Formats: sequence, structure tokens, C-alpha cells
Amino acid sequence: MRSFRYINSRVIPLDRANVDTDAIIPKQFLKSIKRSGFGVYLFDEWRYLDRGEPDMDCTHRPRNPDFVLNKPAAYRARILLTRENFGCGSSREHAPWALEDYGFRVLIAPSFADIFYNNCFKNGILPIVLDSATVDHLFQEAAGIGYQIEVDLPSQTITTKFGEKIHFEIEPTRKHRLLNGLDDIGLTLQRAEDISAYEARRKKEAPWLFSDVA
Repeated sequence: MRSFRYINSRVIPLDRANVDTDAIIPKQFLKSIKRSGFGVYLFDEWRYLDRGEPDMDCTHRPRNPDFVLNKPAAYRARILLTRENFGCGSSREHAPWALEDYGFRVLIAPSFADIFYNNCFKNGILPIVLDSATVDHLFQEAAGIGYQIEVDLPSQTITTKFGEKIHFEIEPTRKHRLLNGLDDIGLTLQRAEDISAYEARRKKEAPWLFSDVA
């Protein structure tokens, strides 16, 4: 998993509440478990005017000109600003996979669905919860083309285009994991030597547990 410390990027304002995981990545794309290749299908039903299918070449698909990701100012933006209860619906981990594969590293909203929120941290995405009034304020500022902010995880601050500082909360363990690029497997591998020592000890104490099954 990629580590995260800070990012300075344009903001994509997705002014919709209760965006569910089927909107983020529709169900027909759930056949793959590779974690990559989902970015082109992110928000597929809103982004394109035809129906997307797995392994479809999206290069020449007709795009919805009114959808925010299709605006010129959205190019290479890494921060998504949205409304409450983002990521609701089914618990599919493909949703953060698609967001990360597209390029988003930060999500800002008044609230997130619990499972989706946890899955973001496991996939190198920083979901920031801010109160509704602050989110409203950011939406007003992000209405301008090319609105840009800086997100600094070590100091837990957002610096707006106009120099305003906004503090956000994050649980210390999750912060540590993002700063060091540790998903569940990476966190476990930090104790690889201890695990190997335990297995060697157990093999001496109870060798019958390690016998080959005939």
C-alpha cells in the first residue's frame, strides 16, 4: 500500500449525498479481485452515456458532459469533496479500489458509511470527516474552476487556497498506518520474526501438529 503524508491538489466537488458503492463502482465490475483497472469505471453510470461492461475499452465511450469528472478542471485532481453518508450500500471493497485506481487519495465529507470508511484506510485513501458547515464552505469555494487545497496528514490540517487552516481528527493507529503505508498484511509482516520464532517453538513443543497428512 502506498504511504500518505501530504498532497496539494485540485478538488472535485461531487455535490451528492448518500452516494452508494454501486454508484461508485457498478456491480457488473465486481468479477475481478486484482485491485487495479477499476479507475476507468469509477462512477460509470454517471460518467458515461452507455452501459459499461468489464474489460470494455473506455477510450471512445460517449461521456456525460455534465458530470463533474468529465470537466477539464477535473484532470489529475486527487481530492474528492462530497456530502454525507458517502460509500453507503454494499460493503464491496472494489469501491475504494476504484477511487484509488482513478487517483483519489483524499475524500472529504460530513460522514462516511462505516465499512467503506474502514476500507479506505486499508487501501491508502484518507477519508476526512468535517462538520457540515465546513463542508458547505468548501463547496462554495470549490465552485471556482481549479480550486486547490493542501492536505497535511502529520499536522492533520487542510490549508485552503486562501490560506485558511482547517484541523481534522484521525485515530492515531490509522494515522500511523497511512503514514507508513501499512495495510493489514504490511502490519502483520512487521512482526514476521516474532511469528517465525513462535512457529519454530511450537514445532518443538507439539511436532504432531506439523506432521504431513498421509
